[in-house]
Amino acid sequence: MAIEVTAPAKVNLALHVTGRRADGYHLLDSIVAFADVGDRLRFDVAEDLSLSVTGPFAVGVPTDGANLILKAAALMKRDGQGARIALEKHLPHGGGIGGGSSDAAATLRALARLWQVSLPDPSQVLALGADLPVCLAAPAPQRMRGIGEDLAPLLPLPELHLTLVNPGVAVPTGQVFARLAEGSGTDNPGLAPPPPAPDFDAFTGWLAAQRNDLEAPAAIIAPVIAEALAALRAVPDCRLARMSGSGSTVFGLFDSAQGAERAAAHLAVARPGWWVRATRLLAPADRGL
Repeated sequence: MAIEVTAPAKVNLALHVTGRRADGYHLLDSIVAFADVGDRLRFDVAEDLSLSVTGPFAVGVPTDGANLILKAAALMKRDGQGARIALEKHLPHGGGIGGGSSDAAATLRALARLWQVSLPDPSQVLALGADLPVCLAAPAPQRMRGIGEDLAPLLPLPELHLTLVNPGVAVPTGQVFARLAEGSGTDNPGLAPPPPAPDFDAFTGWLAAQRNDLEAPAAIIAPVIAEALAALRAVPDCRLARMSGSGSTVFGLFDSAQGAERAAAHLAVARPGWWVRATRLLAPADRGL
């Protein structure tokens, strides 16, 4: 028996940092959705656990117990169970689009099927990383609060097309939060209530009034992020450009697949060293992950 799944890219359409707990964990209020690009994983029954990595971003991905995939598998493994896991890595490292967390969440879903076992306790999932619970909820878009454990499904979003751009730098999350604390601080207002059942114009209008509080500090650490945002904003029909997560991937929102594809084609030529993809956001009905 073999199972093949996609680990979709996570996109923080908005991300407000609303506080910091006594234990150092930051409190967030974020709109999280998933794109139809991602890593691919295959799981085959085996006597023990193993991981191999191929793909355009395979270099530098650990294949030992340091990898979140194997950490996730270890939460579920029982005596006599094993799996040969093959990761085809298509998402850039450290890009703020949840590559490692989405891989681990896809692993949990796939091994639950392969081994016919239950998913681990939510507290164990959260211990793997703040993005694990929301990635486990993919592809349904979520409002994520707290340190990542408080999830609420969103009302259906309008059809949204994106151009994702990664300018080829990795930004350490800890440095971004440290820079935020030095600047505007971590006690910021949460999201305004999203509009009910919005169309494209209503949703993008509301989204434009929200923020990613990590965008400015990340761009100080890696100024090329600001270059990528400016390049997207200069493309015709781009309705909103913003950074995802703690960076360095940015996205541009378009009202059509053609607009996103034209933007991607233009930027791929203008910036051949950047990772650029035209995509769309997934809906809850987009299963097969």
